[in-house]
Amino acid sequence: MHKGYLILVLHAHLPYIRHPEHEYFLEENWLYEAITESYIPLIDVFDRLLNDNIDFRITLSLSPALVEMFNDSFLRERYLRYINNLIELSEKEILRTRGDISFEPLARMYNNRFKRVKFLYEEACKKDLTAAFRRLGETGKIEIITTAATHSYLPVLSIYPQAVRAQIRVAKTHHIKNFGKAPAGIWLPECGYYNGADNLLEEAGIKFFFMDTHGILNGRPTPRYGVYKPVSCPSGVIAFGRDIESSKQVWSSIEGYPGDFAYRDFYRDAGFDLPIGYVMPHIHPDGIRTYTGIKYYRITGQTEDKMPYVREQALAKAEEHVENFMLSKKRQIEFLNNTVGFKPVITAPYDAELFGHWWFEGPDWLDLLMRKIACTQDAFRTITPSEYLSEDHELQRIEPSMSSWGYKGYNEVWLNSSNSWIYRHLHRAVEKMTELANMFPRADGLLKRTLNQAAREVLLSQHSDWAFIIKTGAAAEYASKRLSEHIERVNGLYAAIRKGDINETWLLEIENKDKLFSEMDYRVYSDSERRLSKV
Repeated sequence: MHKGYLILVLHAHLPYIRHPEHEYFLEENWLYEAITESYIPLIDVFDRLLNDNIDFRITLSLSPALVEMFNDSFLRERYLRYINNLIELSEKEILRTRGDISFEPLARMYNNRFKRVKFLYEEACKKDLTAAFRRLGETGKIEIITTAATHSYLPVLSIYPQAVRAQIRVAKTHHIKNFGKAPAGIWLPECGYYNGADNLLEEAGIKFFFMDTHGILNGRPTPRYGVYKPVSCPSGVIAFGRDIESSKQVWSSIEGYPGDFAYRDFYRDAGFDLPIGYVMPHIHPDGIRTYTGIKYYRITGQTEDKMPYVREQALAKAEEHVENFMLSKKRQIEFLNNTVGFKPVITAPYDAELFGHWWFEGPDWLDLLMRKIACTQDAFRTITPSEYLSEDHELQRIEPSMSSWGYKGYNEVWLNSSNSWIYRHLHRAVEKMTELANMFPRADGLLKRTLNQAAREVLLSQHSDWAFIIKTGAAAEYASKRLSEHIERVNGLYAAIRKGDINETWLLEIENKDKLFSEMDYRVYSDSERRLSKV
């Protein structure tokens, strides 16, 4: 008899990056790397579990911005160029490392992996990752949920409910279009919650979302069962709280599993280690060194003198970490069940890109974990939020606290001295879009196209990624430029609409660059469209 539950949540998101005006664009590689190292490997893991009749459950959040990139034929073809390039490099590496007992087996491993990824992408998935994930969701083993349309950090938009409403409503409409039904749950970007956000979720028919630990523990009244039972907000929407212990075990590169010395080192990459003339055909055409995914060394320790990666040792370590994780969950659940007398639910959310991209062995760990939970113990079982809520569980009733899962747990990452300048522009863009939506309740033709594109530009300016990147300093110039471009387009489209002088050639150029949300309806910003139908 199971004494409790484990909810595993993977959140998949990348900012919308598409640059057809350039033959090669560096930041597009973020998508291609994630497809190669995380998304295809995860699909492969889920398919193998299903084929072996393993009884598992997992929750997967797919951001609308990411799904739009999956669906883009232009990016699909560019991805094939990317993976073909890696296959070519790995074949060169087999020749270069011939006879080296440490590196030749690794070169062959990468060659086989890249070829398999390409096969799965082209043949199994038919270049359509959205369809592949939809198929997985239809099995009932994987619950697909959404997040805000462009992954906006919602607390900084809270003074404009229409902006938060638009992020949620566009995401819901997009999910229905791509997955055939409304999402039961939502991942609030960065777990960013503010008081009253649940009302807008309830308005959209959302049943549940996820919060960081302190958002639950600091709620009023103090929850008796902490994060080990979900809470019902004043609106009736349910919040699941993150378990700290599970996060540290898997997420932390210092305290957690990914930092083990036997695992592959992310930063030692052939694109940086090998002579520039040799790797030149496989990196940026301007000679900018980039990650290739071919990495020959293990973490080893706090040293520059890294040891060669040994795949067998890494897999053995992954199995050891699976056993450790299972034992700790078993002890947690049995302690709570025996001492307090209820079936606890452990909620363990992670970025999907951790598995494979940052933590190379992550998909192997996840595969083995699902098998061992299902087949070797009966203390707990994996479950999806919807499945849990369909059972008869008494819920705690509180008003959660404002919180995020960012550094220090509140707004500091997305609102600080480095990026505070962006918000006067984001807020003014919302004001302009709301004004236009109220001014033209029934537009059609060229005017409607222009209004819809203005709404897309407002949403694109609100990516939480821009503020985050500016704060961290990595690619900060690109993030600032992207945000500024979207704001300039909002301003230009607003002025053209107000003057009644729309340049269709210019509009078409913008539509071709920022080509997402074909179902966009600018009236989502209208005051008359506040109440959403609950599909």
